[in-house]
Amino acid sequence: MLACVVHGAGDLRVENRALVEPGEGEIAVDVALGGICGSDLHYYHRGAVGDFHVREPLVLGHEVVGHVAALGSDVDGPAAGTPVAVHPATPCDDCPECTGDHRNVCGDTRYLGSAARMPHVHGGFAQRITVPAAQVRALPPGVELERAVLAEPLSVALHAVRRAGDVTGRRVLVTGAGPIGCLLVAALRRAGAAEVVVSDLLDAPLALASKVGATSVVRADDPAGPGETDIAIEASGSPAGLRTCLERVRRAGRVVLLGLLPPGEVGFLGNVVVTRELTLAGAFRFDREFDEALTLLADGLPVDPVVTHTFPLERATEAFEVAGNRAIASKVLLDLR
Repeated sequence: MLACVVHGAGDLRVENRALVEPGEGEIAVDVALGGICGSDLHYYHRGAVGDFHVREPLVLGHEVVGHVAALGSDVDGPAAGTPVAVHPATPCDDCPECTGDHRNVCGDTRYLGSAARMPHVHGGFAQRITVPAAQVRALPPGVELERAVLAEPLSVALHAVRRAGDVTGRRVLVTGAGPIGCLLVAALRRAGAAEVVVSDLLDAPLALASKVGATSVVRADDPAGPGETDIAIEASGSPAGLRTCLERVRRAGRVVLLGLLPPGEVGFLGNVVVTRELTLAGAFRFDREFDEALTLLADGLPVDPVVTHTFPLERATEAFEVAGNRAIASKVLLDLR
């Protein structure tokens, strides 16, 4: 089978690898489509995500859908040929975080396509993968693979909305109109937000945010800014975006930090947090939101415009280059069929 493998910064290869078979408690999935995530881009461009450096060849990808290829022993799961989505996380289910409904921050979790562990956990950009049966979800009737592939990033957005609290009737600012930012817009509107204002430095992502439900958009370099909001969600991963959130949210408002900031210490307006009595909340990955995401996709959540490009696996390097160009691309898919 073929797989998309990163060997280091700027070194991405499509390689032949041995076909895998499911073990006990596992399901083998023939992967059809995979979405390129910001973390995949970091591994490609920098050879690292935060403090997690590529120390051995790593199969990338954690946003994948396909069809069941085979069931391992002691598995009662979807039959061969069933279209499925794959939840990328395998938490330990035993630590205080797992037993306390915070499985998404389990310190012992395994995540597809991650260099956090040695040996690394290979990801889903391979024509066949094997995963624990509990991570495989049969697609709801009528959900095409091309929509289902958004389940993982949509789950990230849904978790951030959950961390924001009750958004019903609220005015919400989202800084950053990348794929996650745009999915946040759709999730916020479905959750009852009265207004969703999106800021970004580029016009193309802002236009896309409008297509998925933003009530207004503003250039991040516009001195007028977005005005005051009840809640702010930082989805750009930039210190400037965080500053905007802290400055524009109302007194006693809530700021959710979703985008991963640059490694190391990042200065922020601490006195503003104190004197305006703001609440800061982090949002990392997701857990049970994955099933909610599939339900929302089946229910017609308007997110199709987020997918802008699809490339065959053989053109993976070109796909990664396009995915890194925010002026022309949002979510870029690899077709592994």
